Amino acid sequence: MSRFRLIKAVLGPLLRLLFRPRVEGAAHIPGSGPVILAGNHLTFIDSLILPLVTGRQVFFIGKDSYVTGRSPKGRLMAWFFTGVGMIPVDRDGGHGGVAALMTGRRVLERGDVFGIYPEGTRSPDGRLYRGRTGIARLTLMTGAPVVPFAMIGTDRVQPGGRGLPRVRRGERITVRFGTPLEFGRYEGMDRDRYVLRAVTDEVMTEVMRLSGQEYVDMYATKARAA
Repeated sequence: MSRFRLIKAVLGPLLRLLFRPRVEGAAHIPGSGPVILAGNHLTFIDSLILPLVTGRQVFFIGKDSYVTGRSPKGRLMAWFFTGVGMIPVDRDGGHGGVAALMTGRRVLERGDVFGIYPEGTRSPDGRLYRGRTGIARLTLMTGAPVVPFAMIGTDRVQPGGRGLPRVRRGERITVRFGTPLEFGRYEGMDRDRYVLRAVTDEVMTEVMRLSGQEYVDMYATKARAA
C-alpha cells in the first residue's frame, strides 16, 4: 500500500467523522489523464482536505520548509506532506515561480492530477482575489483541462490558518467541483499576456460561482501588505 493510500485510509474516516465534508461534483474529475484542479484558498487545511476527498491522488506545490525539519516532529511532517502529494519547492527564491510552473508541468505530462490555488496565497479575509496567470500557462502548455473547485467552510474550522482545526457542533465543510474547462482554442498562445489573463479570469469566474465569494480585482499578496 502506498503512503497516500495508507494516509487516506487512516485519515479519511476521521475527517468524515469530525467535519462531515460534503463533496459535490467529484464526478467532474476525469478518471485518468492529466487534469488541473484550481480553486480558492481559505486556510491551511485546504491542502489536507483536497487530496482526501478526491478519487485520484492530487500533487501540489508546498513550502520546502514543511519537509526540512530534522526533529521527530519535522520528519513526521515530511513523511505526511510528501505522502499526500506535496512537492516541496523554494518559492521564496528569485526563480520560485518558474520552479513551481515547471514542477506542475512535469506532473501533468506524466498524466497525473495537479492542484493549484491561482490566488497564490491564502485569502486574508475570506474574499476571492485576482488569479495569477500560472494556471493559464499550465493548461496552455500541457493541454490539460481545468476542473475548478471551491472550498467552503474551512476558514470557520481553522480561522487564520493557524492552530488545530476546531470541531464545532453542526459545522460542515463543502468541497464543490465544477465542470472541466478546456482552452484548446488558445493553443500555441501561452506567451500572449492578454490570452493568459483571459484564461485565468475565466477560471476565477467559475471558482467564484462555485464558492459564492465576493471577488476582489487585486492580488491577495497586495491586500495582505496593505
